[in-house]
Amino acid sequence: MDLTPFLANAGLGTPEEGLESIEIPGRVAVVAKGRFLLRALCRSFGGYSRITCAVTDQEMCLDYLAAEASDPYELLVCTDYLESGNGFDLVRQARQLHPKLHAVILALGDAIPAECIEAPWLEAVVAEADFVDDQQPLQAAVMAVLGGHSYRSPSLRTGILPYLSCPRLTPREYEVLDLLASGLSDREIAKRLVVSDETARTYTKRLLQTLNVHNRLQAVLKGMRCGMVQV
Repeated sequence: MDLTPFLANAGLGTPEEGLESIEIPGRVAVVAKGRFLLRALCRSFGGYSRITCAVTDQEMCLDYLAAEASDPYELLVCTDYLESGNGFDLVRQARQLHPKLHAVILALGDAIPAECIEAPWLEAVVAEADFVDDQQPLQAAVMAVLGGHSYRSPSLRTGILPYLSCPRLTPREYEVLDLLASGLSDREIAKRLVVSDETARTYTKRLLQTLNVHNRLQAVLKGMRCGMVQV
C-alpha cells in the first residue's frame, strides 16, 4: 500500500506522539504494517510536508529511496513487521544505499533479532511495550539518532517488559477498537456505526479512558498486546 500520493490532500486528524517539535532538516520516510499504523506514525510528525514516502512494504520503500538518490532522505521510521518484508532488513538495505540515513524501528515484537543486536547499521529500536507505557520513546529515539547517538527503549535495555493491565471492554468498545485498527477516522467510524460525529468522538474518548492510554496509536497497540485486536 502506498499512501504517499494522498498525503498532500490528507486531513491531519488527531496527532499522536509529538514529533512535530523536533527539527528534521531533510525528508522523512515512514513504513508500517497496515493502514492504521502507517497513518498514525505519519500523524506523529504533526504534518505531512516532510514525509515523501509512506508505504507498507519493504521493496516499495527501497524504490523510493533509490529514486531519490540525488536528494537523500534524512530519517526512516518503520515497524519491524511489514505487509511485505521486514523492518530490520529494510533498515540494513536502506543504510547501505544511504549511509547517512538515520533510522528508527518500532518493534511490535518487543525484541531485536539476535543477528541484529550488535549490527553497526542498527541505530534505534523502540519496543511496542514501552510505547504503550507512555514513556515517549519514539521521540527520544528520533532525537538520539539525529544527534548521532544510538537508542534502545527501556525494556530493550533491561529485558523487563512493563506490567500490562488488560481491562474488560464493552461490546461497543470492542467495535470501536476494531474500527480504529482498520484505520478509520472518527467521521468514518460515525458513518459505519450510524451515529453523529460527536458521538463517535465520545466513543473513542471512552475507549482511551478504559484502556488508560492517551491516543489512538497507544490504544491499538495495547489492544494488540492484550489480544483484543489485530492489524
